[in-house]
This record gives sequence, structure tokens and C-alpha cells, in this order.
Amino acid sequence: MSQRQVLQVFEQYQKARTQFVQTVAELATRPQNIETLQNAGVMSLLRPLLLDVVPTIQQTAALALGRLANYNDDLAEAVVKGDILPQLVYSLAEQNRFYKKAAAFVLRAVGKHSPQLAQAIVDCGALDTLVICLEDFDPGVKEAAAWALGYIARHNAELSQAVVDAGAVPLLVLCIQEPEIALKRIAASALSDISKHSPELAQTVVDAGAIAHLAQMILNPDAKLKRQVLSALSQIAKHSVDLAEMGVEAEIFPVVLTCLKDSDEYVKKNAATLIREIAKHTPELSQLIVNAGGVAAVIDCIGNCKGNVRLPGIMMLGYVAAHSENLAMAVIISKGVPQLSICLSEEREDHIKAAAAWALGQIGRHTPEHARAVAVTNVLPLLLSLYMETESSEDLQVKTKKALKNILQKCTYLPALEPLLHDAPPNILKHVVGQFSKVLPHDSKARRLFVTTGGLKKVQEIKAEPGSLLQEYINTINNCYPEEIVRYYSPGYSDALLERVENYQPVL
Repeated sequence: MSQRQVLQVFEQYQKARTQFVQTVAELATRPQNIETLQNAGVMSLLRPLLLDVVPTIQQTAALALGRLANYNDDLAEAVVKGDILPQLVYSLAEQNRFYKKAAAFVLRAVGKHSPQLAQAIVDCGALDTLVICLEDFDPGVKEAAAWALGYIARHNAELSQAVVDAGAVPLLVLCIQEPEIALKRIAASALSDISKHSPELAQTVVDAGAIAHLAQMILNPDAKLKRQVLSALSQIAKHSVDLAEMGVEAEIFPVVLTCLKDSDEYVKKNAATLIREIAKHTPELSQLIVNAGGVAAVIDCIGNCKGNVRLPGIMMLGYVAAHSENLAMAVIISKGVPQLSICLSEEREDHIKAAAAWALGQIGRHTPEHARAVAVTNVLPLLLSLYMETESSEDLQVKTKKALKNILQKCTYLPALEPLLHDAPPNILKHVVGQFSKVLPHDSKARRLFVTTGGLKKVQEIKAEPGSLLQEYINTINNCYPEEIVRYYSPGYSDALLERVENYQPVL
């Protein structure tokens, strides 16, 4: 065989390998092909090609493996069991930027599925190599490495700590300062994933100087970057007062409030989440948000969106109101109660209704004035119907019951309480009757109205256990009226009256 023929054979072999990996990589983009490829043993065929002499074949083989591993955890598991990870890690340090991107993609695709698979990546020594890639001159390599590290860190505190210990955080903070938007996004996302698990991990991110750089990017025009920046700041602020204060000191207010008007729903939601995570800690932080116009801005945001985007804003109002009478009044003055009532009536998801009920309870629990502000929106019958609705989730029933109790124990606005006399079950009814028993002895107008609207008649129809708290309340109410009035409205009185008429012997 001549030299030319030998070269032709090698050329054909190279073409065949190239065509094979390109075809597999292409087929792996379509879910309907995955099972067939798996059954054909494609993993074991791709593995040797990761060490091929031709760089494009190596890269395409890695890309194909990444696409397969990305599809489901079974295929990701096959990558781990096929001893493919050590080869990838070895090549990640040695090869060109195209291969590094493809190899980091495989690690990300494997690590995203479960803590166990992410741990397998840690165990094969990939973290150190990925961290080195964060210093690569090519932004695409940095991005791919940041993505893989973020996917590993997001599972739990142990994996996140492993990423921190490998030295990733300072380099990720440098990455958010790079000019490339895509790299900024992924680095901010990775910092968010690291911060979320514990105060200690969040502190590590803060100590690397992340907050100041993140705060500067809140007004970046790129919506996807804003989402990640707001998420990272939220994950840091949620853990403690000190961490929340650091966010405030970076002067995120009032800048962050502009994000509540953003056209991107996730930017709105993440901005509301950040404000919620700061507000929940102390009255002082909540007051700072009120002073910046944060409560009014959140209420506007809730009014302009629907569904889960509303949820963090609803909870933020509840947290602010929970801290003190003055802060609850700030929510009332900003027209928060009608907006929460709308959420309670028009939202379909039980968990959103439950949050709205909880927030209303936090507003109404302080004083009679607060309770009245909630009651006049006619929200009490709605809370009651949600509590009694058999299809309501257990959480919604618990939250509506607690909200009703909180509001009722302070509410002295009797017109809002009266409808509940007719519908409330005994465990709620005792709170309603209890409020009438507090107000009626001191208010002659209310006593008269209570008779004319049928309230007194309804109280006489209540069957209370002798000696119970409910019976005591009823006795207190009855003592506010002449005995003959109470008898007149008692069940069976008209029959007794008719019987007396029948038995009456006229004096002739």
C-alpha cells in the first residue's frame, strides 16, 4: 500500500469520526432522539473521542455528551459511571478555549440534576480547574466555568462551601465587573446561588466586595442581568439584620423602587423580594423603606401585576405592618388594604390568597382603628368564606382563621361584624359576639341599631354551652336590654305569646 493510500485511509477515518460526533451532537438537540442514542450505547462511543488527536472532534464529543447529560439525570449518571469526568477535568486544564467551554458545559449539565451528581464533580477535582477557568482570557470560558460552579453551589450549603473553599468568590466578583453582559449575568447568578444557603456563605460574598458592584448594576438596561443582581442582593439580605443593612448602606434605595415599574415581570418580582427581605428584619429597616416611598411603590406594583409576581409584595406589606402600629398605619394610608382585598378575591392560587389573608391580619391586629380600616373593605365575610370553603388548602384555612381572629379581637366597628353573626362557625362566632359584648354596654346608638338590624334576635338563637365564654358574652349583651326585649326576640316567644292569647279568659 502506497503512502498516498495510507493517508487516504487516515483521512477517511478522520472524516468518519468527525461526521459521527457532529451527527450525534445534532441528534442530541432533539428530545425524541435521546432514548435511541442511549440504547445504542453512544456514551461509550463518545468517551474515547474526548482524547482524540483532532481538537474539533474532542470539542464536538464533549458538546454531544453535555447535551445528553443535560437531558435527564439517568444520562448524567451514565457520564459519571463511564469514568468520563476525570478525562474532562484533565482536558479542561490542558486544552484550548473551545474545548474548555464544551467541557465546562458537560460538568454543568451533570451537576445540575442532583446534589449527588454535583458531589461527583467535586470528588473528581473539577472545582480547582473550574476556578482556574474563571481567570481565563476568554469571556466565554469564564462564563461556562461560572455557570458550572453556580449549578454545583445551588444544591446545598456543603457544595456551596466547597465552591467557596476552591476560591471562586473573589473571581466571580471580578467577573461581574467585566464588560460582557452574559458573563455579568452568570457570575451574579452564581453569587446568588452561593449566598442563599447560610449567613456565613452570604458573608463570604459580602467580604469579597460584591454588594457595591451589584448595587451599581440595579439600573443596568439589561433585564436578565437586573433579575440576577436583585436575586443576589435578596439572597444576601435575607439572612440577618447586618447583611440587610449592608445592602441599604450600598444606597439601593430609592433606586431599587424603579425596578417595581419594570416591564419585565421577573425584575418586578425580584425587586419586591429584595425589599421584602430587608423589611422583615426590624422596624427601623421597614421605616427606612416607608420613608423612601417603598410601601406606596410596592402597592402600585401589586395593582399592576397578577399571580406569583404579586406574592413578595403582598408579604412585604405584611412584614412592614407586623412591626408596629405606626408602620401598619403607613400601609393603610398608602391604600394597601383595598389592594390586598383585591388580591384575596381575584387570585386563584391558594398560597397567594393565604399570603394576602396573613398580611391583612398583620395590619388589623394592632388597634380598633387598624381593625376598622380592614373591616370597612368588607373583607371579613370573604375571609370567613375562604376559611369555611372545603376546597381551600389547609394553609389557607389556617391563615384566614388567624387573620379573622387578629382583626376581630380589635374590631369595634359593628356594621362589619354583624354579617358574621349569621354565618360564622362557633370558634369564630365567639370572637364576633365577644366584640359586641365589649361595645354595646357603652354605646346606646349601637344598642338600638343592634335591635333594628336583627342582631339581638340572632344572638338569642345561638346555642351556647352553659358556662362557656360564648354564653358569658351573650349574657353581657342581654344585660344591655330590658328583660322583655330579650324575651321578645328569643326563639319560641311568639308561640308562647299566641298560647297566652288562646288561653286568655277575657273579663266579661
